Amino acid sequence: MSGRIAVLDGALADQIAAGEVVERPASVVKELLENAVDAGARRVQVDISDGGRARIRVTDDGAGMAEADAALSVRRHATSKLRTLEDLSAIGTLGFRGEALPSIASVSRFSLESREPEAVAGTRVEIEGGETARIQPAGCAPGTTVEVRDLFYNVPARLKFLKARATESGHVSAVCMRTALANPGLALTLRSDGRRVREYLSADSFIERARAAFPHDKLGAIEERAQGISLEAALGAPERARSGMAGLHLFVNGRPVRDPPLARAVSYAYGSVLPPGRYPIGALSLRIDPAEVDVNVHPQKHEVRFANGRRIYDAVSRMLAKHLGTTAWSGPAARAQQYWDRRLPLGGASTPAAAAAAPHVGSDETESVSAGDPWGLAASAGVAGASGVADARAETSFGAPRPDAPTAEAVLPNVMPVGFFGSLRVLGQVRRMLLICEAGDALHVIDQHAADERVRYDRLRRAHAARSVETQRLLFPERVECSESEATLVDEQAEALQAMGLDCTRLGQTTVAVHAVPALLTRATPERLLKDVLVELERAGERAFSDAIDMALATMACHGAIRAGDVLSNEQAQALLANMDEVEDFAGHCPHGRPVVHTIPLDALARKLGR
Repeated sequence: MSGRIAVLDGALADQIAAGEVVERPASVVKELLENAVDAGARRVQVDISDGGRARIRVTDDGAGMAEADAALSVRRHATSKLRTLEDLSAIGTLGFRGEALPSIASVSRFSLESREPEAVAGTRVEIEGGETARIQPAGCAPGTTVEVRDLFYNVPARLKFLKARATESGHVSAVCMRTALANPGLALTLRSDGRRVREYLSADSFIERARAAFPHDKLGAIEERAQGISLEAALGAPERARSGMAGLHLFVNGRPVRDPPLARAVSYAYGSVLPPGRYPIGALSLRIDPAEVDVNVHPQKHEVRFANGRRIYDAVSRMLAKHLGTTAWSGPAARAQQYWDRRLPLGGASTPAAAAAAPHVGSDETESVSAGDPWGLAASAGVAGASGVADARAETSFGAPRPDAPTAEAVLPNVMPVGFFGSLRVLGQVRRMLLICEAGDALHVIDQHAADERVRYDRLRRAHAARSVETQRLLFPERVECSESEATLVDEQAEALQAMGLDCTRLGQTTVAVHAVPALLTRATPERLLKDVLVELERAGERAFSDAIDMALATMACHGAIRAGDVLSNEQAQALLANMDEVEDFAGHCPHGRPVVHTIPLDALARKLGR
């Protein structure tokens, strides 16, 4: 039976293409900004109304277009960036697919005005919902102005998925920030509903632009060249690091990208002072041979693929570690450069590429007891083992140093009897991190941080379910500088934050005041607590909101828990064990999945010792 296959109507095909390119108003702004940059613009102004749903207007002073080019620019597969198949292997421009303008025009009321600098008159192109373009002469300034009104007016199914005005405005602001970071010489202004939101003045360098974009953070500057890679970075101190990669902006050949292995390579260069799962605030720009990068792997060009990713990740970690391990932010560190040369050999299982390829799980407070401390934080703070690394010996807080305990296969009982943990006899604390306990025919090694984290998480979750989280008012509210999207989230999720025990109010465009924190977490830093919780709530769109709340509570519990490096008295350790017996549905793991207890049967230990 014939007739089952038919060629799609042109308008429908354009709307399907628009679904790949245009996700929300910020997607439109991104495409138009890329075109402005490719046209050589030095000044760009972005105006939006109602978060971009009602109107988006992008004006640039770039090269402009003649009438024939303006007419072609709104046709599918028309581009000035490619001519031959070979051009795909070395793309040096941002927009190149030839689909952005016709896709945008198919789901909006679209107009374009453009004029070349030497031309007497310009050209105006109007399209409504993908219909035939109307082209006529127009008087306009040199450059190009694109106006997009009533986005998704003819696709109501897409329109209803847009978020609140403040949320969409935040996404547009983030796009403008990434464009400004990628193009330091570009002067960019963003106006929302007639009000100037952000203005990026022309900067002389990537690092200068990054410091202007992060005015509340002290960013260390790094510039290096090696193995055909040019690197510029402006990165924040480890204590300002955040959960998740949202605060770290990555650029490859001037293109903003999302590359988790590259972000992990940056994190790896910090050494043990940056726990797994946390990433520095700042920006990093790589310049490499365009032939080594495939930028055509994502419809919105958010991702890239490297021809030799392992080499790139190794080189990035080595170049960063060379600076982070010797100068940092407050003077020379205790480690010499030879330390990093040994720690980052080219190739081998311990290379940054291997670490970058492995996912970080949970939010441990320490990476390794014997790992490096490139900033010399322990020495400068005068505290033994600030990251658990000052002393490689195993020591106890209840007696003299003792040798490392022999290991055996972990045997974790499937069912812990009621009162099990409280019945354990505490023998000592090893490396200010592990509690060694005895009961019956086994030794039990307990991670003090994971155990206390599980206890606090369980209490927070039960209190949250009962809407009875006890709070502790701060004597003076703590002012926290956030991104626009984070500040908007504080407004949108005020009720959820209040239910978790975080009393916050938005003071301005990017400033939030924290008035109270959960009483269980008074030792946690309010700023770090708030920002990490916001990271989890931002991810609510990727999973059930209740799951996001659970992850936020787990993050809060982690911040308020006993840390590796905290000295516990025998009474404190015994109290912690008794609290563990109160945990509901205890599965032997902390809320991030790390095991709490490791059991060593004494008969297995005796066999190891030949007894």
